[in-house]
Amino acid sequence: MAYWLLKSEPDEWSWDQQKKAGRKGAEWESVRNFQARANMRKMKKGDLGFFYHTGKEKQIVGIVEVVKEAHPESKDKTGTWDCVDVAAVADLPKPVTLADVKANPKLKDMVLARAPRLSVQPVSPQEWSMICRLAGLAKPPTA
Repeated sequence: MAYWLLKSEPDEWSWDQQKKAGRKGAEWESVRNFQARANMRKMKKGDLGFFYHTGKEKQIVGIVEVVKEAHPESKDKTGTWDCVDVAAVADLPKPVTLADVKANPKLKDMVLARAPRLSVQPVSPQEWSMICRLAGLAKPPTA
């Protein structure tokens, strides 16, 4: 199993909307970056990811699970872009901000700290555990 971070503008697709999609989940759509697309193509059913609000918030607010592996995005008529489907798993008791990540020396190599604009990025198991601890999760979820 692998861990990921998926970023969304809350005005476009919020954590609340993700939760309302239920266990069926929803397409992680409108990603128009080749590196992010490559990351989605690596995702496997059951992988977990952090749901990150971009924009003014800049914080990790929840955890999602990949419920459908990479497939052509339904809204893309060019056939260029893929997506995965993700479902909400858990709220974070305490959101973890980008400032929190950058201030933590153990997270200095995290992609979020080094390349915060990448919309879909890998998270190491150690980073996953650290973020979960910062968020107040006593036991990090695993698939």
